[in-house]
Amino acid sequence: MEGGTISQFKDLGAILVLALAAVGSGWGAGIASMAAIGAWKKNFLQNKPAAFMLVIFTAAPLTQTIYGMVVMRQLIAIANKGLYLWSVGAFAGLAIGLSALWQGKAAACACDAMGETGKGFGNYLVVLGMTETVALFVMSFTLMLLRIIAV
Repeated sequence: MEGGTISQFKDLGAILVLALAAVGSGWGAGIASMAAIGAWKKNFLQNKPAAFMLVIFTAAPLTQTIYGMVVMRQLIAIANKGLYLWSVGAFAGLAIGLSALWQGKAAACACDAMGETGKGFGNYLVVLGMTETVALFVMSFTLMLLRIIAV
């Protein structure tokens, strides 16, 4: 069956986890970036210095793409053994990508608050870390599941 239609899609789970994680990262970073630009605009209009630290908030959702890549590598290794885990890749990628999307929305709020007050950077970063933790859990638990399946 190696030459069959199903085998042509053996890497679909790996592609899905990376693609969905990256879509969420791009979407979240885009939302946060728009908020940072808006906060800087307000600062410039008020002749206040613009906080470059907002760039850190805009970059926060990008790490979820790395988590998707880590899971992707493991899914490729398992697919090479003849197991095609499309649903694992789809659901893990969706969860990681949604974590990035919501982290971007939280980062947008952090940009707005920091741009207006100039205070609270550490607090905002901790909250973004909480959202990031969801993606870390999904990656960790998926890798544990894949290790069990691969045995």
